[in-house]
Amino acid sequence: MGTIRTIRTIISGLSLVLLPFTARAEWTVNLSPGVTEVSRSVYDLHMTIFWICVAIGCVVFGVMFWSIFHHRKSKGAKAHHFHEHTLVEIAWTLVPLGILVAMAVPATATLVKMYDPSEADLDIQITGYQWKWRYTYLDKDLDFFSNLATPREQIGNEEAKGDNYLLEVDRHLVLPTDTKIRLLLTANDVIHSWWVPALAVKKDAIPGFINEAWTRIDEPGIYRGQCAELCGQDHGFMPIVVEAVPPEQFQQWLAQVKAEKQAEAAAAEKSWTLDELMTQGEQVYLRACAACHQPTGTGVPPAFPALKGSPVALGDVGAHIDIVLNGRPGTAMQAFRDQLSATELAAVITYERNAWGNSTGEAVAPSQITRILEGNAETAGEGAQ
Repeated sequence: MGTIRTIRTIISGLSLVLLPFTARAEWTVNLSPGVTEVSRSVYDLHMTIFWICVAIGCVVFGVMFWSIFHHRKSKGAKAHHFHEHTLVEIAWTLVPLGILVAMAVPATATLVKMYDPSEADLDIQITGYQWKWRYTYLDKDLDFFSNLATPREQIGNEEAKGDNYLLEVDRHLVLPTDTKIRLLLTANDVIHSWWVPALAVKKDAIPGFINEAWTRIDEPGIYRGQCAELCGQDHGFMPIVVEAVPPEQFQQWLAQVKAEKQAEAAAAEKSWTLDELMTQGEQVYLRACAACHQPTGTGVPPAFPALKGSPVALGDVGAHIDIVLNGRPGTAMQAFRDQLSATELAAVITYERNAWGNSTGEAVAPSQITRILEGNAETAGEGAQ
């Protein structure tokens, strides 16, 4: 029995030693070169300074260990006493100075390159919200929000985690390759930080301020990142997905998105049934509202009140529409008039008024939301069916 226990102990120990090697595909211990000129410059700078530090460490520890070994039997020996040594003092001043200058020159060149967004071919404003990103393609008449797309079932451990768990969004930030792109970053509520390692871009998004960054992506592909500034309850649910495509494909994507917007506007004018609105409303709610009010509508009082049995969801439909469109100042309730389309707004309001036992039987027409957004409706309550 003792032999068996010994063998088991040895096997367990070997497993712990070898485990990191079996998991090498899951993690890395160094920066990646990335896919931009700046990211490669950052990587090269990192490696240069790393090897300088390695060389310094080898010299310092080499001398230290040699001294320890060489003088290990010098008991009773008398140390040499001296007050000063001009050459030594000059050496230990000039050598570190030379090392610092050697490190500062490439570091300064890299920083200058990183902070030069001039002569950009495309400008994109990035606005952080709790807990999503808004992308505005300046001069392209294109603006949309990007939300976490990981299913709530995975977050709640009801399903197996996907390959890109908490790193997938419903709408990618699509960028053209071989194009200098200036990024203008700000925030709507609290401080966020837009971070995509493969692009070597990590910049704070601060309310009331505009920070600048830039990138030029060399290789088509999908590059993922996250919010890197603690910004509240769902900070971990703010992924970033950048999709880099060739310039001609980018132009095709722009045309496709604009066509979809026109089709979406036309869809808002059609007649929707309650069942159709409920089906779409559930999808919108889970994407845009469930983080605060919970999938079950029970909320997290007092910060995020329940919608199940709520006076808002069961009361005047006009007041309900007004809260969803314009938010509620002084609370965590955001204004969704710019975040969702007219159809999505009508659908989610309809869903909230008829889900979880809130059986009002009322359906808010997308066309009515369109008129409210255009400022043509006399009252928000008009159009509820």
